[in-house]
Parts: sequence; structure tokens; C-alpha cells
Amino acid sequence: MIEPDFDYSLEQQSDIAFIDMKSFYASVECVDLGLNPLRASLCVMSHAGNSAGLILASSPTFKQIFGNLNVSRSRELPFHLHNRKFNYSKYYKSCERDWNGKALPPTEDYIQHIEAWAKQTHIVPPRMNRYIAVNMEIQHLIERFAPRDEIFWYSIDEGFVDLTGSLNYFYPNPKLSRREKLDLVSRDIQELIVKETGIYSTVGMSNCNPMLAKVALDHYAKYNKAMRASINYEDVPEKLWTIEDITEFWGINRRTKKRLEKLGIHTIYDLAHTDPKILKDEFGVIGVQLFFHANGIDESNVKKPYHTKSRVIGNSQTLPRDYHDKDEIEIVIKEMAEQVGVRLRRDKKKTTCIFLYVGFAMTENRKSIHSQVKIEPTNRTDLLIEHIISSFRSKYKGGAVRRVGVSYSGLTDESYSLVSLFDDYEIEEKKDKLQESIDLIRDKYGYISVQKATALSKGSRVIERTKLVGGHSGGGAGGLDGLSKDEKW
Repeated sequence: MIEPDFDYSLEQQSDIAFIDMKSFYASVECVDLGLNPLRASLCVMSHAGNSAGLILASSPTFKQIFGNLNVSRSRELPFHLHNRKFNYSKYYKSCERDWNGKALPPTEDYIQHIEAWAKQTHIVPPRMNRYIAVNMEIQHLIERFAPRDEIFWYSIDEGFVDLTGSLNYFYPNPKLSRREKLDLVSRDIQELIVKETGIYSTVGMSNCNPMLAKVALDHYAKYNKAMRASINYEDVPEKLWTIEDITEFWGINRRTKKRLEKLGIHTIYDLAHTDPKILKDEFGVIGVQLFFHANGIDESNVKKPYHTKSRVIGNSQTLPRDYHDKDEIEIVIKEMAEQVGVRLRRDKKKTTCIFLYVGFAMTENRKSIHSQVKIEPTNRTDLLIEHIISSFRSKYKGGAVRRVGVSYSGLTDESYSLVSLFDDYEIEEKKDKLQESIDLIRDKYGYISVQKATALSKGSRVIERTKLVGGHSGGGAGGLDGLSKDEKW
């Protein structure tokens, strides 16, 4: 162990607010239905008509009554969707048992409690276009407090705002500290958002750097009555080093935790007092970064956010029902191969490695298919489909399918190609021009404007998926061709 000795006066001194819209999707639905987002029981669920319906978001009250079930299936609910009656099957799978292993039956009061709330719970489908519209409205409201280039929206429901140049404009009183001014401006932002949109927000603050603001949000603001909290350098021993679960700290997952534990590091305090050379030997430069983060130091800049370099382009989907027929499964795989191929060409890339994932239905006792194949650089639809279907046929031995994923990696520039003495270049050129023409038509009139006849077949998903935004229902006007905002790997 070492005793770190930092001169924090030499570190970043920025006034950062990290703003999170509380239960955003569910809150938008509550407001549109005239309900209080903090008191109503509401759940946003995709494909609510079957037991595999996906819970995407829920209101705070829903979580309090039924548990935090986000990104789980409707079958995990303590009540049945179709009649709102108590789900005994779910209860007995996880209920307490006596000393003899016998399940303890639910009390009548508990059953009535669940059923009473189930009857007044709203189950609504996702409307991604609506959420995007409200997000844009909120961003415009925040622009009243900071210029656009000092706002970095982290995701659809949260983002950083650098208020360093704004505090004295809104609160010029020299008797107020920077900490007090940041809290007042953050409060004003919260009040404006709820006044104009009905959406409540939580704010993590720091007069130092973005990382401390994010930690303040995750560990303190969400449990504060004012829904605001701040962490500065002087708070590091009290508020950072005391975080109990090391995996709740920014940048540490379960795998990293295991590696840290092998070094005798079990807490954030341990991490902050470990020789950074030991961490660098184990993790490389990331280890040094973890050391500084544990001591509250972060050099990231809201104005110059870090953008990861995407090395994989792909998407995945959960099918609306079990697909038993091989031909139907192949139709879906071909459609996905083509859709991801469009994104390849839009990015002016070719792939040298295709990956196929096929997940079986709950009723099947089969391992998922994971197939990866190296290919010559291409982004042409016919070749991509040929490779992906060949990969599927070599692995699939029957069984009901419920999930499918296709991705392309090993990306190269579109201009890169391998020369073959056996290619008929006249035919290949015609195929390339045909592909280019199809892309131009789709760009102008929409992806669905040019489709194969199989798009009208029973198993096809392409028409339905063109209505999606972010992999879910856009709600009303339709999506962005189901491509530019689809699930990305």
C-alpha cells in the first residue's frame, strides 16, 4: 500500500452537472397519459402480447411494488398480464423455504397487494420517436444555461453539461461558493425541465471533473430528496473510498473485480492506495487510469468527449414467436445480413469476418449457435448472404429459434479488394452497379422501397423492422429504416 499525495489544485477545476432523466421512457408515457411519473405504476413493454414481452422501462412506483425488472421478460412479473392475477408459478420459483425445504406459501395480504397494484398498472408499448422528440426538447431547455458545445448527451436520457462559464452569469453574488452556485443552477435546470415537460431529473455535480459528477449521481443524488448531490476533491475519502461494492465504481466490472482481488484489492480505498506500477503491470494504461479515478482524478473533457472506434457493425433481434421452419429462419437471417450490409456500405467499409448468433427457444434444450467465418473483403449483399447462410446450414440441426444476430468485423476501407484470376470482372461490375442503384433508391425513398418477394412471406420481419427506432417501435410515424439506430455491436 502507498499513501497517495496529490496537489489537487493542479488538477481539473470544471463545474460539471451530470443530468439523468428519472425513468425516462416510463416518465414520458406517464406525462402523456396525464399521470404523475413518480406515483403512477407504469411499464413500457415490447411485445406485451406474449410471455416473452420485454420490459424496457418502468416507473419508480412499479419498481418499488414489483421489483426492478428492466430488461427482463413479462413472465418474470409477479402477476399475469392477461388477467392481472397473482403469478403463483413465478412466486414458487424464488420464494422462501422452511428448514425442511418446503416452500412457504404467499400470504393473502401479499396476493391482494400484488393484484390490487396490477389492476392499476399501465402496460404500454415503446414509442422511440416520442422519446427522441422529448429528449431534443430537454436538450434545447438545457441550452438556456450552457452553449451547445458544452453539452455532451451521454445517452437518450442522460448527459454532461459544463457550467463553468455559466455560474457567475446566473448567480454573480461573490459570497456564494462555486459549489453553492453549481447547486443553484442545477436546481434551476431541474425545475425548468419538470415545468416544461413534466419529467423529473436527478443531477450529480462536481466542481472538479465529469467522473466525480457521474459518481455523485449514481451513488448519492438518486437517494437524495432533492435528487441532487455533489462530490469534489475534498470529498474523495468520505464519498469515493467508502463505496462498498467495487463493481459499482465507474469502469470496474465483475471480471476486473476478480483480477483486482488477485492483487489483494477489494475496495476503492485499496485501489486508491495501491502502487500504480502494480496496476500498470496487470492492466496496462487502464490500471493507471483506475488508480487516478479511485483518487478522484479524471482528465476527460465534456467539450471533447471520447468516441470509441467501432470495429463491429451488426444487429440482433428477438423474434415475435418461436420459428420452427428452417426456411423461415433463413429468411430472417438473409434480411439481417442485407440490412447490416447496407450499413457497411454507408460507412464505406468491407468486412473480412462474419459472425452469426442463433438463440433457441426456452423450450429447447440446445446451446446457442455461435459461428464466425473469415472471408475475402466484401460488402456486397449477395456474397454476405451466401456466406452467412452457408454458416447457418453447417451448424443448424433443427429446433425452434427465438433470437438471431448478425455482425461483421475485421473492417477494411471500401477501396480495398483482392485480385482473382478467376473473377469475371464484367459480371462483377454489373453486380456492383446494381447494388449501388438499389442503395440510391432506398436512400431516397426508404429501405422498404426495394424488397424481395420473400418480404411478403409469413416469416419475414423486414417490413415490421423498418418501423423500428433503436430496435423498438417508433410509435406513429415509423422509424429510421430500422438501420441507423438499430442495435449495434
